[in-house]
Amino acid sequence: MPDLNSISMISLEKLSVQLALCLAAQGSQTQNKDDWKMPTAPGKVVTHRGGTITLPCRYHHEPETADPSRIRIKWTKVTDTFQFADVFVALGRQQRVFGPYRGRVALEQAGPGDASVVIHNVTLQDYGRYECEVTNDMEDDTGFVSLDLEGVVFPYYPRLGRYKLNYHEAEEACKQQDAILASHSQLHKAWLEGLDWCNAGWLEDGSVQYPISHPRDQCGRKETPAGVRNYGYRHKEDERYDAFCFTSKLNGEKVNYPEALKACQRDGSAVAKVGQLFAAWRFQLLDRCEAGWVEDGSIRYPIVNPRARCGGSEPGVRNLGFPDKKFRLYGVYCFRKNLGSAEAQTTQAPVRTTAKFANSTGSI
Repeated sequence: MPDLNSISMISLEKLSVQLALCLAAQGSQTQNKDDWKMPTAPGKVVTHRGGTITLPCRYHHEPETADPSRIRIKWTKVTDTFQFADVFVALGRQQRVFGPYRGRVALEQAGPGDASVVIHNVTLQDYGRYECEVTNDMEDDTGFVSLDLEGVVFPYYPRLGRYKLNYHEAEEACKQQDAILASHSQLHKAWLEGLDWCNAGWLEDGSVQYPISHPRDQCGRKETPAGVRNYGYRHKEDERYDAFCFTSKLNGEKVNYPEALKACQRDGSAVAKVGQLFAAWRFQLLDRCEAGWVEDGSIRYPIVNPRARCGGSEPGVRNLGFPDKKFRLYGVYCFRKNLGSAEAQTTQAPVRTTAKFANSTGSI
């Protein structure tokens, strides 16, 4: 039996050779190909960050003609650039989990023919397409399933201004705001939901795109149909654009709106990241018509129910740019983990404000 650390290196050819030796020695019958059927998996499963999800995959074989200890199950993540990352592999009772999936992935073990795996504490980086490969001594078949996340796409540019990020800097900028670079399908879904943004941004696959719901001359000509405009794949080092970031539901955490930075600190909080504010707006329906600092130094506020003097007729997270912290007075959006709850909530800081209280707004 192979060592656990070498499971991922076992090839179909080696298994076939072992089977051939056994048949030569025993003179037994060969396995009928009809006894083995290709793994099946649905097209997509959906969860949110922090959740638990099963990636389903089933295969069929006749128990009397197949030895379960010789069936190899392998799960691999497939990226848009057709690169493969090992996730999980099992041969009989031996199992191995790779990289960031360690401690979070295991076989579901729901009965004979079940090759499904369960992912716990799902992260933003788990989003994507997975391959289930099941191998016995004679057959090697695969099935695919996509893991989707409930989330929100938001355009992002840094304090330096528009079109300042190469691909790697855009990737890091999203990460710093509790997000990842969005995929094309995520941006397309956001466009279907009404996202309209006239600045091109990097996506996860290295392409540069932007969504237009209301065609106009300053955004690629008024007569051009609405849609997601695509610049194609650009040079990741030399070319500079904005970024489209994606974040998912906050799990076991809360975002609140205190009236000053000191209230954040006293409450054991930190200044909220842009992605955390977008997640609170989308999933907690956070609605505040008062501008506040967020972690990257910009001033923003979330609007669920548009109203007069709250920045326009559409819901969204308003962005007032990057003012000088020394001379402008605003509130601050804070973020704190709530270890005692499985859902995010908003609270109000019990702080009275005066005109002299630094970084403050009126009472909420």
